[in-house]
Amino acid sequence: MIPFSPPRIDQLIIDEVIDTLKSGWITTGPKTKLFEKRLTEYSGCKATLCLNSATAGLELMLRWFGVGPGDEVIVPAYTYCATANVVVHCGAKPVMVDVNAHDFNINPQKVREAITPRTKVIMPVDIAGFPCDYDDLYQIVNDKDVRNLFRPSNGVQQQLGRILILADAAHSLGASYKGAKIGSVADITVFSFHAVKNLTTAEGGAVALNLPDPFDNQALYQYLCIYSLHGQSKDALAKMQKGAWRYDVIEAGYKANMTDIQASIGLVELARYDNDTLVKRRQVCEFYNQHLGKYDWVILPPLTDGDKVTSYHAYLLRIKGVDESQRDRIIQRIFDRDVSVNVHFQPLPLLTAYKKRGYDINDYPMAYRNYAQEISLPVFYDITDQQQQQVVESVVQSVKEVLA
Repeated sequence: MIPFSPPRIDQLIIDEVIDTLKSGWITTGPKTKLFEKRLTEYSGCKATLCLNSATAGLELMLRWFGVGPGDEVIVPAYTYCATANVVVHCGAKPVMVDVNAHDFNINPQKVREAITPRTKVIMPVDIAGFPCDYDDLYQIVNDKDVRNLFRPSNGVQQQLGRILILADAAHSLGASYKGAKIGSVADITVFSFHAVKNLTTAEGGAVALNLPDPFDNQALYQYLCIYSLHGQSKDALAKMQKGAWRYDVIEAGYKANMTDIQASIGLVELARYDNDTLVKRRQVCEFYNQHLGKYDWVILPPLTDGDKVTSYHAYLLRIKGVDESQRDRIIQRIFDRDVSVNVHFQPLPLLTAYKKRGYDINDYPMAYRNYAQEISLPVFYDITDQQQQQVVESVVQSVKEVLA
């Protein structure tokens, strides 16, 4: 059976984890701090905080910005549930909008139509690692009429003076937008290092800070280190210094810190990310494009478009003209040929948690159409040429059987 997306665990990673275990420092410590530094250098942002998940990063940044009851956060209907869940956790309302026809990302025009005086944040999602239309989003939030609608409820919101762009870049580490790495484009960008991501730390995530002047991103990083560790003024590394045992708790914070065990995996992965991992993932996606692009029933996923380059996180194939039932039958036949595939994602209004909140998939026709026609193909570092060929043949034969 060809797996869908197993992590790359080789001797370099094993050795680095063993080194961490032998060091005696397994929680947040020197390797986490080094990983943060390397990520900042890599993405070109102003500061980076590593955490135990991207979900934690999104929620912490919403709470830092003061999002709460009565507020609205605009999210795409086509995303994983975490994007909207964190809004609900803050007591705010996720305002879902439809996505583009040519890719799976949030439709800027729909965003503009959804803005009200209650809107505090827009959370675009780089689906499959393909960047959103960030210039369009910034044009919207900086529009005079939109800025006049903005109602700041605290000093942080007043300092920004507009809607915050908080990018859910769970898929897009290494992607670029107009020559800039994702992480240095949005006000704040959150990455995921979950087990199936291009760069994994088993579990984990990071917040890339890129707020404009007069924000002090380094000072915000220092605050977030405290906020993500119960509000405690010193972490374990700082408390280990001679005579430095005493600490304070400045507010009721959260427990979301990354450990050095996780960071040790990330350090190995990041060092070889551009010149090895992304090279292989690009090759796999281009192989699929080359061998599937000749069929008239195929809608190929966007990989580049001049201004944007994907991170090649996932290969979202669409089968032209099929309905959801036909797509599901195609998936089953592919599995019967010992190839694992997936669907990214079930739109949020299809999920019980959001259906019962009143969201209706009929209000998001493009999100539903993209979902109903989509099949995600295996993309992982160790997939062989023979396995890639088997994937293609399995898809082609399965589609022919179902559509015959």
